[in-house]
Amino acid sequence: MKEENINALDEIHKGAYMGMDAINFVLDKVEDDKLKKVLQKQYDDYQQIANRIEEIYPKYNNDEPHKTGAMTKAMTWYGIEMKTLTDKSNSKIAELLMQGVNMGIIEGRKVLNNKKIDQEVRDIIDKYVTMQETSVEVLKKYL
Repeated sequence: MKEENINALDEIHKGAYMGMDAINFVLDKVEDDKLKKVLQKQYDDYQQIANRIEEIYPKYNNDEPHKTGAMTKAMTWYGIEMKTLTDKSNSKIAELLMQGVNMGIIEGRKVLNNKKIDQEVRDIIDKYVTMQETSVEVLKKYL
């Protein structure tokens, strides 16, 4: 069970950092102040989840929780740059972010449904999934 907790925390920690990276990559392209506020709130939510994981991680492992690698970061940045080269509209940015958020929801639900994990870890992952499901609903308004 300890290994499953570590794997679950690592997966969600990477997902939170991917979300923060994606938001950082698009934030300078956003001209709409309301959308900027939405994205900043989402960034803060990801940061809170990552911080919580970093707080409890030492209970399960002496290492640091996994983050996104440089190659994954670069590919995310490049993908966003290419897809917003000709279209920096709110709709395009919302679409791109929703694609990533949906991947996070899927991964989070898989962990919740298929792993035997401690309640403390389950609560963090549930908060992560719920936050992302809320994000999808908010971002839909910008499509």
